[in-house]
Amino acid sequence: MKRSNNNQVQKLIEDIQMVDHAKFETLIKLRDVVFSINPKIQERVMYGGIMFSLVSDWGGIFVRKNHISFEFVLGVQLKDSYRILEGKGKLRRHLKLRSSKDIENKRVAYFVKQSLNSM
Repeated sequence: MKRSNNNQVQKLIEDIQMVDHAKFETLIKLRDVVFSINPKIQERVMYGGIMFSLVSDWGGIFVRKNHISFEFVLGVQLKDSYRILEGKGKLRRHLKLRSSKDIENKRVAYFVKQSLNSM
């Protein structure tokens, strides 16, 4: 597990670990995907989740009661021929992840790479 350089993010991660170990494991795997694609990504706590930025904010992970949501700030611009992304807002799109298997099944790395390439 990559320890966060941001104390608030690290505390949020530890709090999630204490409350729901399955969501904690999924959260750690999601962060591993993000940082394996670009280790220079910055993270901070915002809107009750972990927001990621490079040049600007591009996405975030939010732990909900029944799932984890990976939000993409400019998700409307992402190529999604499989129609995996959810949401109907002007810009944002998200993936609902109910288990760590969804990280691969819902092609998280594919969407993260696209988000970063569009910056």
